[in-house]
Amino acid sequence: MTGNLRATGTYSFFRLFGLMCLPVLLLAAPQLAQAQFKAAKPEARVEYWQNRLATMESQLADKQGLSQYRLVFLGDSITDFFLMGENLWFPGIKNGRSVWDATFAGSDPSLKAINLGISGDRIEHMLYRIQPKRQGGLGQLDHKSLKPDYVVILAGINNSWASETPADASIVAGVKALVASVHARQPKARIILQSLMPTQEVSRTKDVVIPVNRELKAFAEQDAQKAYLTFVDLYPHFLTGEGAQNSALFYDGLHPSEAGYKVWRDVLVAAIAADRAR
Repeated sequence: MTGNLRATGTYSFFRLFGLMCLPVLLLAAPQLAQAQFKAAKPEARVEYWQNRLATMESQLADKQGLSQYRLVFLGDSITDFFLMGENLWFPGIKNGRSVWDATFAGSDPSLKAINLGISGDRIEHMLYRIQPKRQGGLGQLDHKSLKPDYVVILAGINNSWASETPADASIVAGVKALVASVHARQPKARIILQSLMPTQEVSRTKDVVIPVNRELKAFAEQDAQKAYLTFVDLYPHFLTGEGAQNSALFYDGLHPSEAGYKVWRDVLVAAIAADRAR
């Protein structure tokens, strides 16, 4: 009998204790659940391009590191994603990181490169980034320790969306301004001006890409530019035998796949070798 009373008393005590704790647990449960979700925590909005710019500015502040770069890549997402391994938006897709690391990360000091590509940049944004700080820009090419052999430019395709009219003339004018600004900032560097790659959109390629490439090639061959400018035509290397965009070298009709970055790397490295042998 005494044992039963003790058991009953113990049960009653724990039951009462549990009832007393229940409100606390109920209050805590939502907080515990919320803590599992990123959406339940404060976080400032930082776009991808802002992270890229911050990383870039950190690299450009490293005076000792800057002196080692023989190449500077300037461009938009196509250039930017040379540094991306697993694609952030397309699961299972790989971009150019392995290709970059194998070729431009320093194993060959003559090809060691810094990548100044930012996804989403139009030509005017690149012009702003390399404009001297005293003129309101970021002065990205003005660091005294930065003395590259080559500045490698791929720019203009983003200006074919929400474009000025005519789009091809606007892009050509912008690229010419970019080349002039790069040459002014880095007069001892040779400039590699690359053609636009074909897109999956037949009309965009026909009406914009092909005319732009034709004009840029003619521009690079003028005597005034020959001393410091070399045109590299990437376009034909990304076509099928029928003249369409080779979809095996792209993953979304615009950006190269890992295979596409290998093709680009091979064409570019060969062009630089030939230019150095001149």
